[in-house]
Amino acid sequence: MSTSERMRNYRGPVLLSHGFRAFFLISALWAALAMAIWVAMLAGAEILPLAFDPFSWHAHEFLYGYLGGVIAGFLLTAVPNWTGRLPVMGAPLAGLVGLWLLGRAAVGVSALLDWRVVLLADLACGLMLLAFLAREILHGRNWRNLPVLALLGLFAAGNALFHVEAARGDAAFEGMGMRLGLAAGLMLIALIGGRIIPSFTRNWLAARGVQQLPAPFDRGDGLVLGLTGVTLAGFALPDGRAMPWLMLACGAAHLWRLARWQGARTGAEPLLWVLHLAYGFLALGFWAEAAAGLGLMAAAPARHVWLAGAIGLMTLAVMSRASLGHSGRALHAGRGTTALYLALAASVVLRLLAGVLPAQVWLLHLSGTLWVLAFGGFALLYLPVLARPRVAKKPVSGARRTA
Repeated sequence: MSTSERMRNYRGPVLLSHGFRAFFLISALWAALAMAIWVAMLAGAEILPLAFDPFSWHAHEFLYGYLGGVIAGFLLTAVPNWTGRLPVMGAPLAGLVGLWLLGRAAVGVSALLDWRVVLLADLACGLMLLAFLAREILHGRNWRNLPVLALLGLFAAGNALFHVEAARGDAAFEGMGMRLGLAAGLMLIALIGGRIIPSFTRNWLAARGVQQLPAPFDRGDGLVLGLTGVTLAGFALPDGRAMPWLMLACGAAHLWRLARWQGARTGAEPLLWVLHLAYGFLALGFWAEAAAGLGLMAAAPARHVWLAGAIGLMTLAVMSRASLGHSGRALHAGRGTTALYLALAASVVLRLLAGVLPAQVWLLHLSGTLWVLAFGGFALLYLPVLARPRVAKKPVSGARRTA
């Protein structure tokens, strides 16, 4: 039986028919719930029996919890398209989802467990995903995506190191484990974002007869990725201090790259401009880190340009676009989806203002509230998309036709 026939003959729960369905839904729900818990912690509530300090739990559950789930959903959906092989579905997919949930539960009650048990429970889903990706790349001879495999391995290694640092009593939220995982996540955005953003934009503009299209990948893009790798490697080292001037150069290089992708011409389609905006936060994050390194701003708000801006907005953009496209819906962001993007962008700006005006605690709470609305709103708005069968595509015209 061919791959397409086996997919058509699947009769299990719709949520377990593709990786993006279950993982995008539970990741968005966790992003909203974990932020609500964090806001309550800031107010003094002791909700969970944590072995981690509250700041480390907050950082870990966004980076390795939320982002780990989104990466799983993305790769379980994208890899079969890369290799032409059967996706993980049904009981195996349910097992992966269960392992991810086990990790969240183990970290949430980590004060009640041996730290090694928590580590193994939390690493289980990521290691299984790593094994899946390695198998698919080897069997499909998809050597182009070996860097993705390497970055996924670094992400898992960072998670393990984070647990070790937390068990030692270190401030793991600013340790090497955190920086290594963040560097791997940002490099994935630079690598995969550099493929999909100009591609989606080019197809959309070409369909409208626009002559000025995004520049194709060339040596300049390769140099930017090389500079990014060097800069993020310096960022992830034990002292965590890449030279501020290298950070400034890397940020400028990414803004140059972004400018070549014709983002200013995508204002009519939120599914596109949000990708350009999220990539812009990646570039600005390098500058924010440089400013923090030079003592011009605090480290926490600077780091959130990457965490909430680049990672948060990019994942929300990719989840919404992939959910629509892979479920057969029109690739067009309606008012509800656009409101989610705007709420999250506002949350990022308010988090920066909260860092500049630390006495204005209400800014921090409003930022967290908008974050909860963005990801909780995604879960509510996209539940019918994710939990119902794929619909037959209908021809669309004008502003609703995309690549």
